[in-house]
Amino acid sequence: MSVTMQQAEMFGIISQRSRPPFRLRVNDVVRIDGRLCRIIRVTDCAAVVLMSQPRRAFKTRFDKPVGFQPSPRRFRISPNSEVEIVNRPVRAQKKRKEVR
Repeated sequence: MSVTMQQAEMFGIISQRSRPPFRLRVNDVVRIDGRLCRIIRVTDCAAVVLMSQPRRAFKTRFDKPVGFQPSPRRFRISPNSEVEIVNRPVRAQKKRKEVR
């Protein structure tokens, strides 16, 4: 009987876990490798990140300067990864009203 009681307590501990406190959200701007990136989609298993690539400039055979902007790079990271979030404001704790 004590074995079933221990299992019930263990189940109660596991079922009370909520989602992790740190999780990426859509439209978060994060810093990865010193570059700013935007989160465009978040699911349970991955967050899709959009990183802009630098403008490429070169000269043609006829000495004419040419430049173009490559399309942004997309890659996936964990939605719980510990990256620096740049644009999310820090919430101030609200004061609770006294109930009389």
